[in-house]
Amino acid sequence: MADPKREELSVQQRRAVLVAVVLPEQEASELHPLDELKGLVKTAGVEVVGTLTQHRKRPDLKTYLGKGKVEELEMLVKMQDAELVIFDNNLTPAQGRNLESALDVVIVDRSELILDIFNTHARTYEAKLQVELAQLLYQRTRLKRMWTHLSRIEGGIGSKGPGEQQLETDRRLIDKRVSELKRKLKVVEKRRARMVSARDDQMTVSLVGYTNAGKSTLMNTVTGAGVLVADQLFATLDTRTRRWNVPHCGDVLLSDTVGFIRDLPHNLVASFKSTLEEVRNADLLLHVVDGTHVDAEQHIATVNEVLKEIGVDGSEAILVLNKIDAIHDRSVYDVLRLAHPEAISVSAAEGTGLAALSERVAERLGDGYLDAEVETYVGNGRLLAYLAAHADVTETDYSQESRVTVSCRIPRRFLHGVEGDDTNVALLNGYAPPADANGFSIDEPVAIEENEFTAQ
Repeated sequence: MADPKREELSVQQRRAVLVAVVLPEQEASELHPLDELKGLVKTAGVEVVGTLTQHRKRPDLKTYLGKGKVEELEMLVKMQDAELVIFDNNLTPAQGRNLESALDVVIVDRSELILDIFNTHARTYEAKLQVELAQLLYQRTRLKRMWTHLSRIEGGIGSKGPGEQQLETDRRLIDKRVSELKRKLKVVEKRRARMVSARDDQMTVSLVGYTNAGKSTLMNTVTGAGVLVADQLFATLDTRTRRWNVPHCGDVLLSDTVGFIRDLPHNLVASFKSTLEEVRNADLLLHVVDGTHVDAEQHIATVNEVLKEIGVDGSEAILVLNKIDAIHDRSVYDVLRLAHPEAISVSAAEGTGLAALSERVAERLGDGYLDAEVETYVGNGRLLAYLAAHADVTETDYSQESRVTVSCRIPRRFLHGVEGDDTNVALLNGYAPPADANGFSIDEPVAIEENEFTAQ
């Protein structure tokens, strides 16, 4: 049987001491080293009974902390009767084992804590598969740490005692389950890919940002989606997609994705690959930032790093500075505005600034729009319905007998659908459409003015 101290892996309802080793690259942060970790453990339901920090140039290879700090930590654990020690750092399996041996309590590092929170918040079948896969991949390299009670009964040199046999059995079981989870996730990924491809005839916008930046609140405000909103980290793991009516663009699909965080476990990013397909395939990203947070710049950099890891260029996103209704230190916000003059400031909670955001979204999505006049016969219900669904119709003129002229702005990618017998299209102050199955030009975009053609 497993070590009783680790028999229940969940950190909920445990008494914990929090530890942070601050390395030179983290010195620039204006936050206390443990502030973010406190937010994570609050989300996880942990009772904090003590804290300890140490500034080091590099981690100790054996215990991450220095020898003196390990002794200080041991006294603090005993004095507070703590059951856990949670690090705001990622430990190697050897460092975790050495610390557990020295302190005689369960050691949890940053990655394990985040995985535990994700496990608690996973609601859908897909999210549960993704989190379990990430947890198993994390645990596989740490089996010796989880089976230390068997070391006393291992055989002699060159033999395989019960402990080693149990470790091998565990590895085989984990590998088998990992293979099974990957097969199931491939099925889910194919289903999601089909769902995403089915939206090719819709403009799509994805919300990205640091966890607790207010993405879900923003989505609820502009779409009435009813997505769960909570003042905690990783409140929502599952992607939600809703229709958002953007002026001059019509309906677009808005997706709310999982929040990012510093040092997000790589296994977790890999496991959530299919969920993040929404981000990769979006026509536009809205990067939501908590404009009141003193570490907002670091949050922006972290999100861009995660986006880069999944193959997305974050520099093309519209930066949205949220929570301007809750600014406590104006200087923090002013510095952020100065660094990002193109950003849109909003309060998702109060609805402030959303008109300007909609205009910017329409402007960016409109980069691929064409102003057009479409003339057809009045009985062409298919084409009229197509224009109503995919274009921003500004005027419909029935002045000619049995003919109708529709003035609209239409995305270039939907122009191929404006086809059929007895249909004429005039592009006004637009650009030549790209090549497609209907034989449109493949040349570089060139201005077209009052250029009429008959769709074939």
